[in-house]
Amino acid sequence: MKTLASAVLLAATALTGLAGWGAPAAAADALTLQLKWVTQAQFAGYYVAAAKGFYKDAGLDVTIKAGGPDINPTQIIAAGGADVIVDWMPSALASREKGVPLVNIAQMFQKSGMMLTCRKDANIKDPKDFKGNTLGVWFSGNEYPFLSWMSKLGYSTSGSSPDVKVLKQGFNVDPLLQKQAACISTMTYNEYWQLIEAGMKADELTVFKYQDQGVATLEDGLYATEKSLSDPKIVEKLAKFVKASAKGWEYAAKNQAEAVKIVLENDTTGAQTEEHQTTMMQEVAKLIEGGAKGTGYLDPADFNRTVDILMSGASAPVISKKPEGAFSHAVFDAAAKL
Repeated sequence: MKTLASAVLLAATALTGLAGWGAPAAAADALTLQLKWVTQAQFAGYYVAAAKGFYKDAGLDVTIKAGGPDINPTQIIAAGGADVIVDWMPSALASREKGVPLVNIAQMFQKSGMMLTCRKDANIKDPKDFKGNTLGVWFSGNEYPFLSWMSKLGYSTSGSSPDVKVLKQGFNVDPLLQKQAACISTMTYNEYWQLIEAGMKADELTVFKYQDQGVATLEDGLYATEKSLSDPKIVEKLAKFVKASAKGWEYAAKNQAEAVKIVLENDTTGAQTEEHQTTMMQEVAKLIEGGAKGTGYLDPADFNRTVDILMSGASAPVISKKPEGAFSHAVFDAAAKL
């Protein structure tokens, strides 16, 4: 009897094994995301989506590549090194006009976090006071919103006698700390707090937010290429990615301490601190709010506002004509149906 039972058990086990062997799990679709900057809470939603299994549940195998000062996401995707990139719209549209066919497929940040932060002892109380001062500006595509703002104010930024002297700012706050510039570029979620952590007090600083000055352009969006959007299978894959990423962002905003922990676990440099990332996560969570049809929705009105600002420069506009086909709701709409 024992022998018969054992035989039955062995047969059942064999049949189960054969059934499993005959129906292998579907292979996950590989997708590479190139970030605009280093691993930090600015990109928490993507790291959270990976860590919590949201990408895996969507049938995706996502590789997240950190950025840095020597990494240009546009060049990476143009060379085939990524399927999707995070970029600011001014940079993306400028690159598109130069021949790289980028298309915005989702807009994770609904508001701008960009600011000019000035020393109060520089006596700058209004944008009209910028004239005659040195202002720190990031380049590598990040200068476009600033140049558009200065053009709107009627200030020249080049030539032998510019109205404002532009200091090519490194990705740090040293020019303000060392009084090399009256104002520097900062983000609400990053460099401003670096100044505070370096010992400056809020009442020693004057802040001009692009959002408040009516010159805000769209920042962290997701971009793919026109070619990828012509393939229905790739559109489906991108839709899964956008939906899982939105879920990651929503989870990060609601579980900020856990999101910070996940970001720090992915920081292979060990350069980030829990204190700074906690503050960054609090501020970044404010920027993803407001999508009219959900997280990641690009409002055409916001796109048009960004384009108008970039084209407003009388002498040197960032883009020379209104771009056609520079954004698509195809992926977002497909994601909503999943």
